[in-house]
Amino acid sequence: MDANQPSFTDVEYGNRRRVSRREAFLEQMDAVVPWAEWVGVIEPFYFQDRPGKRGRKAKPIETMLRMYLLQVWFSLSDEGVEEAIYDSYAMRRFMGLDFAREQVPDATTLLHFRHLLEEHRLGAALLAAQGEIFEREGWVMRGGSIVDATIIAAPSSTKNAAGERDREMRQTKKGNQWYFGMKAHIGVDAGSGYVHAVTVSGANATDLSQVPELVRDDDEVVYADAGYQGAHALAGKEGGAALAGVEFKVATRKSRLAGLPAFDRVLQSRQAGIRAKVEHPFLIVKRDFGFVRTRYRGLAKNRNHLNVLFASANWLMRARAVALMG
Repeated sequence: MDANQPSFTDVEYGNRRRVSRREAFLEQMDAVVPWAEWVGVIEPFYFQDRPGKRGRKAKPIETMLRMYLLQVWFSLSDEGVEEAIYDSYAMRRFMGLDFAREQVPDATTLLHFRHLLEEHRLGAALLAAQGEIFEREGWVMRGGSIVDATIIAAPSSTKNAAGERDREMRQTKKGNQWYFGMKAHIGVDAGSGYVHAVTVSGANATDLSQVPELVRDDDEVVYADAGYQGAHALAGKEGGAALAGVEFKVATRKSRLAGLPAFDRVLQSRQAGIRAKVEHPFLIVKRDFGFVRTRYRGLAKNRNHLNVLFASANWLMRARAVALMG
């Protein structure tokens, strides 16, 4: 059978009157993700231990990457994404699988692939590679960033194999409510709204502690909400030398806003409009990708997961922008 010849299932589904939201989403992402570039990031690590190795032939990197991204985008377990691909025509089509010739990689194969990404911090490498593409295509505007953080809850139950809560997660109070988990910190290009840096910390860490990791070398101005009071003093502290030439535009606390002159209130309103761009990636990660609770134990695994999530959010924003222009 010709690999490019449509199957009976393809013909049947091609006659549908309506495309599902899942299929439309996967078609969007398939069109914007630079598969060759991302495969190139993973390839040196994927095959480094395989020469002379016996056993089953390694699955193509792109096949495993597509399966992993389905897991990330739909918040599925290793076993769950394997089952979902068997059940979903849209997912099977995204994977490029024809069951007459090959089967879905099993959950264990995906587990090994995910561990490879985590071990070599390839989530951050994929985000960095994406940034190079955005820079080359002129999709970002250098010179300014927005920084912000959000709390991601972690399971507080001790009903697990270890009999204890995740030791790397922390407890913090926001308003009148206590949270147990971690914080996701991001740096966003002020012109385009695309995420260019991601860090994680325990939930009790201050937002200011991660700022040096979120600001680019050529950023001249950084926008932040009222939780970043004191950011202007970071340049004088250890590890903050790179921030010496950065102007921080930090929001005035609400309790003081009403007492400002009219001109200053207008200025604060305009800056709030710029800062609002940072909420969009958070919204996609939490609402569209369903990441409202940590999936793994420890900060390192969740850091890798978040880098891929925010890179995916960038691609989704890019796909939507292309659709609007088209």
